[in-house]
Amino acid sequence: MGTVQKVEPFPEARRPAWKVWVDFGPHGVKKTSAQIRSLYAPEDLVGRQIVGVINFPPKQVGPFMSEFLLTGFHTDEGVVITTVERRVPDGTRMA
Repeated sequence: MGTVQKVEPFPEARRPAWKVWVDFGPHGVKKTSAQIRSLYAPEDLVGRQIVGVINFPPKQVGPFMSEFLLTGFHTDEGVVITTVERRVPDGTRMA
């Protein structure tokens, strides 16, 4: 679990995407590229807790190094991010 700290455009991406920085508590702040622009504006994301996979190796996405996988569900409208109904400490592992 982590809290979104910052969101920026990623104009170099092949598909519309955001650059997203997330605070994972004791695991630090990590960044990723996320193709979630069809459903989320930056102001919808900053401060929101999301579920991310942080034990994958970093992956180069164009000029950007993605350090974790933002989880979500594909829908006809776009990807719906995985989140929680109540706040939990950043860095908490999924049970």
